[in-house]
Amino acid sequence: MGDHQLLTTTLFLGVVALTVAITFWASRQTSGTADFYAGGRSFSPIQNGLAIGGDYMSAASFLGISGAIALSGYDGFLYSIGFLVAWLVALLLVAEMLRNSGRYTMADQLAYRMKQKPVRMAAATSTVVVSIFYLLAQMVGAGSLVALLLDVDSQAIKNLTIFGVGILMIFYVTVGGMKGTTWVQIVKAVLLMIGSALIVLLVLIHFHFNLSDLLGTAASNSGKGQAFLEPGLKYGVSTTSKIDFLSLGIALVLGTAGLPHILIRFYTVPTSRDARKSVLWAIGLIGVFYLFTLVLGFGAAAMLKGDQAAQVATSKGNLASPLLAQEVGGGAGSTGGAVLLAVIAAVAFATILAVVAGLTLTSSASVAHDIYNNVIKKGKASEQDEIKVTRIAALTIGLIAILLAIPAQNLNIAFLVALAFAVAASANLPAIVYNMFWRRFNTQGATWSIYGGLIASLGLVLFSPVMSGKGVIDGVNQSLLPTSIDISFFPLENPGIVSIPIGFFLGWLGTVLSKEKESQGSRYTELEVRALTGAGAEGAVQH
Repeated sequence: MGDHQLLTTTLFLGVVALTVAITFWASRQTSGTADFYAGGRSFSPIQNGLAIGGDYMSAASFLGISGAIALSGYDGFLYSIGFLVAWLVALLLVAEMLRNSGRYTMADQLAYRMKQKPVRMAAATSTVVVSIFYLLAQMVGAGSLVALLLDVDSQAIKNLTIFGVGILMIFYVTVGGMKGTTWVQIVKAVLLMIGSALIVLLVLIHFHFNLSDLLGTAASNSGKGQAFLEPGLKYGVSTTSKIDFLSLGIALVLGTAGLPHILIRFYTVPTSRDARKSVLWAIGLIGVFYLFTLVLGFGAAAMLKGDQAAQVATSKGNLASPLLAQEVGGGAGSTGGAVLLAVIAAVAFATILAVVAGLTLTSSASVAHDIYNNVIKKGKASEQDEIKVTRIAALTIGLIAILLAIPAQNLNIAFLVALAFAVAASANLPAIVYNMFWRRFNTQGATWSIYGGLIASLGLVLFSPVMSGKGVIDGVNQSLLPTSIDISFFPLENPGIVSIPIGFFLGWLGTVLSKEKESQGSRYTELEVRALTGAGAEGAVQH
């Protein structure tokens, strides 16, 4: 191991040690379930805005989007736009009303006027499925990062890393709860913004702050000329790819408002006004960050040549940002390059750890609070028991994610996350929107829309080119299943455009066909008053 690797590894372990220390500190301040699940509702809008940003600016945005821009130019940037616009839906439709009407999980808000058991089971199932998809993406990112840092290309090291991240995330959740997780996210968001800003600055200095120079060099260096800066390089190839892009866009924009680990963040602030303010802070941060990805992506396309450019392509773009950091620091082998690469990789790793902690907490809280306490124990479990079950669930979900992430390693991270968004938009969003805005909506409608959207989106992914039938390019199998199997009956890579309408349609159909009495209508009025005013939200526990 050279000096550079020693430096890199030290910085890297420093970041991990910092997050572990925060977790221990937070565990001393956590007493009951309100602390464990919602951080005692004690965070200010700025802190929560930073934490939402920390939850949202995942490895997918940092590594995946800048990589997509480095490889496909303009079309790669479309991810950023979708991810950012999505916040308007979250702000206008969901943030405030959800903070007012729920308690800890998405299911609380549905179960308020429906039959407890079926609705909570459905909501918990979809929460866990979305979280696991999202976890996969983060863990794959961690594997390729560590392999780059230690300069080894062995599968064993990548698998070990994935295992290590899994163990760490189980630790954060079982020890620190929501307080620990939130502080890890705040620290990480600050680190990520500073790290990205530094590299953006260095790239701009290299091109004397001349943006057209940067873009021109990127276009000529990409070998695609002017086409690199124009729409259509990736999604304009055929009618199918155009529809695929539309499907991706719909999934990104509607998915955010249904992502369980974002929804749970609205519960960590004292009032709904704070929920709204924290979303504004988050939008500001995330917007600036996505402008950074533009410079990072085009900078990588302009400055990385030869071997490095090849490395970016083989990693499906996931290594563009770290390699660019090394380049602007003075290139491979220089101390400056090694320091910057180490800093960026450590920040990216912190990003991954913070996001997986949030996801694991969300899904295990849903299992304990919704299934164990409200379905099995009929709402009579003690706080200690509920927290104990959360810890067991975190362990189980962590292990499942580790086992699934190992085979999923050759997929682009941003793409895996887009699938999670499609599932969230198809299964969770219809139920949340109908529940807040439609008086007749009932238990059967809710379960049909959640399970229907879930099955539709997962089924379409199973029969899409993602799973099979893409063939081999440059010796790498482009799909998940071995090349001998081809079950790709559905032409699109992202199921959103078909599965989201199915989710909404089934919610309507289940409601209309249901024989349930209108007895829940009065409950709707109560929910509506509470969602709009926040009256009585704190005391809302069980019925």
